[in-house]
Amino acid sequence: MLKSEEIRRQAAQRLRELFPRAKGWEESQSVAIGGQTADFMAKFRLGDQEHLLIAEVCSLGQPRQIRAAVTRLSEIRREAPGAYALAAAVYIAPASARILKTNNFGYIDLSGNCYVALENVLIEKEGKRNVRPSTRPLRSLFAPRATRVVRALLSEPVRPWRLGELARAAVVSLGHAHNVIKRLEELAWAERDESQRLRLTKPADLLEAWGESYTYRENEIQSYFAPERISRKFMGDVARAAEAAGQRYAFTLNAGASLVASHLRLPNVHCYLDGDPEAVASALGVRAATEADGTLHLLAPYDSGVFSGVLEKGGLKVTSLPQLYADLLHYERKGPEQAEHLRREAMGF
Repeated sequence: MLKSEEIRRQAAQRLRELFPRAKGWEESQSVAIGGQTADFMAKFRLGDQEHLLIAEVCSLGQPRQIRAAVTRLSEIRREAPGAYALAAAVYIAPASARILKTNNFGYIDLSGNCYVALENVLIEKEGKRNVRPSTRPLRSLFAPRATRVVRALLSEPVRPWRLGELARAAVVSLGHAHNVIKRLEELAWAERDESQRLRLTKPADLLEAWGESYTYRENEIQSYFAPERISRKFMGDVARAAEAAGQRYAFTLNAGASLVASHLRLPNVHCYLDGDPEAVASALGVRAATEADGTLHLLAPYDSGVFSGVLEKGGLKVTSLPQLYADLLHYERKGPEQAEHLRREAMGF
């Protein structure tokens, strides 16, 4: 992981490259502004207009760190209302970018993404993937089998675990569980107590990092059109068809969220299904459709771990809360809003 000083140096260079016609460019570091310290400040002119940029450097660009940066940048902006404040990190993920833009802040990262909105000047680049080698070790933490361990930990975030207990709960080998735990300790997201039991110290950071590295589209999706209205009754029909076929199932996305937070409307149904979807589709009398036209979407799991820790709500099975959050986070139909509602109301971290 790059040190903050190096991120600051490279971010300052990239900022300057965004304004090749700037005149009188002046840079300062660690500038006291009110009760806060700006990591980086730049003054320059574009034409006859003067501009002041103030940057907060984040070692990680995950939503939790960005929310904290927003708090600090808001205080700086109150003290220096004429300045344009932004966040800088190795990589600003899409969810983090939304948080910053919603609060009228800019951002720049070392992967090529940026958003800077000055008077009469808008520079926006997005869609660049995180290509920094220093962040790649997180990928192994969220590989399919490793997420079984992550899911078990997040399902009981305050529980102290012994290695064997965790391996059995996650249905992985002792060695695999040990490797995941070791990585979590290196990231300071978990620690051991005096009895050598493992406990999460930063479940929110772990949840957000998993959510940013995963999308529900890693699962194979078969879509169908159901002639009847999508309702809780229809979900019951799906569950009974799966059980009759001897297949495990668990509702997710809108359908899963509607079981946990009943006020949510139900435009369509997404359901994990362990096995051939045709038997269930045939029993329901639905016909194959494109994803855009479908009202029932059966997901072949990217890993059987999605069935770990399933909940039962109203006689129907819904995937675990951490899995439901991760699925919703990148769902196009108000998924991020539902994910945050689920986290606030049902998860507590």
